[in-house]
Amino acid sequence: MKRVAIQGGLGAYHDIAARTYFGEEIEIVPCLTFKEIFLRAREERELIGIMAMENTIAGGLLLNHDLLKLNDMKIAGEHKLRISHTLSALPGQTVQDIREIISHPMALMQCADFIESLPDVKIVEHEDTALAAKDIMEGKLSGVAAICSKLAAEVYGLEVLRAGIETNKRNFTRFLVLAHEEMVPEIRKSDMIDKASLVFVLPHSEGSLSRVLSVLSFYDINLTRIQSLPIIGREWEYQFYIDLTFASYERYQQSIKAILPLVGNLKILGEYVEDKHIIAD
Repeated sequence: MKRVAIQGGLGAYHDIAARTYFGEEIEIVPCLTFKEIFLRAREERELIGIMAMENTIAGGLLLNHDLLKLNDMKIAGEHKLRISHTLSALPGQTVQDIREIISHPMALMQCADFIESLPDVKIVEHEDTALAAKDIMEGKLSGVAAICSKLAAEVYGLEVLRAGIETNKRNFTRFLVLAHEEMVPEIRKSDMIDKASLVFVLPHSEGSLSRVLSVLSFYDINLTRIQSLPIIGREWEYQFYIDLTFASYERYQQSIKAILPLVGNLKILGEYVEDKHIIAD
């Protein structure tokens, strides 16, 4: 059975993404932080990781970009999950009974309109949506509700008071499936690789980025995402994380060779199959 490390508790959206991606019975290994996923994987090379990278509303998780760069796990796949939040509490309560809501800051932000409709409710940030539900169950916290997934409510015995409370129904999170290089072929869903993620540094000179983009365009490579992050200790210099899609793996390889003279410290974070199947309500 595959062992998959996630950030958060059972019933978290990472848990849902992992089970959906693999479509088979897996063992979930909960971790308190994203960094812990990589630390555990150093000790257990067959451990798979799954990590959120970006959300259509909140944007990219910037710290996770550096974790990918600094560790040796590769991206083996991706899964785009529709995020639907519930307001859940101990059984027998109503929305009118709730005086406090706890959840992860991102989930609270994504449900801002619903929260504003509730008068005199205290908002408390938590490290994880599912663990917020767990705390309510273990502490038997009456009058307290969690914003969490339906699965988390089921796992921890809470009652769903309201479902679909997210403000924007086009709320998706992109998760990356991570594995050590020797395991990547087993984790990929297909040998038809059509997406890659890279990181590199550019010289602090005029037109350096546009030259790289021109080369990629020449080889028919589609840039689907670009994220710049500052280089610590080198003021006003940046590293660039990019996602590429392509129809020809051979042309993609040629493009990488062509940009090598233009960039520094290039690292291929993963070559994998793009998740094109997005289902929205």
